[in-house]
Amino acid sequence: MALNKKELEALKFLGAHLCYGAAAAITFGVAVLVINLSNIRVLALESSHPVLVLAVMFFGLFIIFGGVSMAVGVMSLARDDEND
Repeated sequence: MALNKKELEALKFLGAHLCYGAAAAITFGVAVLVINLSNIRVLALESSHPVLVLAVMFFGLFIIFGGVSMAVGVMSLARDDEND
């Protein structure tokens, strides 16, 4: 099943906003680890499976920030239409 032009445009729009959210998630996650907020870095690195802990943390951040970024993008569409 081929996608039409409008569907491809919508997927590109959501994909771009998902990338913005992923960049924000990575930035926030690295900042939390660098400043050791609430001893997250110490807890993660001293656990028995530090890679798993960090993977779950970044996956959760990716889901949250990606979803918020896509939601903001969708909600901003109505504002763009009102200006035309």
